[in-house]
Amino acid sequence: MELHSLKPAQGAVKKSKRIGRGQGSGKGGTAGRGHKGQGSRSGSTTKPGFEGGQMPLQRRLPKRGFKNPFRVSYTPLNLSKLQEIAEKLNITTIDLEILRTHRFISKTEKVKILAHGELTSKIDVTANAISETAKAAIEAKGGTVTLI
Repeated sequence: MELHSLKPAQGAVKKSKRIGRGQGSGKGGTAGRGHKGQGSRSGSTTKPGFEGGQMPLQRRLPKRGFKNPFRVSYTPLNLSKLQEIAEKLNITTIDLEILRTHRFISKTEKVKILAHGELTSKIDVTANAISETAKAAIEAKGGTVTLI
């Protein structure tokens, strides 16, 4: 196989419809636009969601809910995951910078430590938030918790 012999699979590439190129093409005359009316005129486009004058769906449905602009969302990180990270990277201190450099979180994410799983070694943790049970578990193993 060489570059000059490559070609798409059989039936993968279709020829485009040549609209308005005479009666023999099957798309001549009105060019697939039908006769008269709004859609046949040049420059005609209807707004997205327009339903021919019928009340559009987005206006028929009731408004629901509330989006709190002050909500702070955290990325959950369990004790089992912290233990896994510590063993994998062979470290005893875990902070946001380490989590970002190893791509466990993105640049803007905030982290909350949760208590699912078990710790088997001493770990020093720095995070944005932590649950009480997770804090107790970390301190029971001799680790420290620092909140940002």
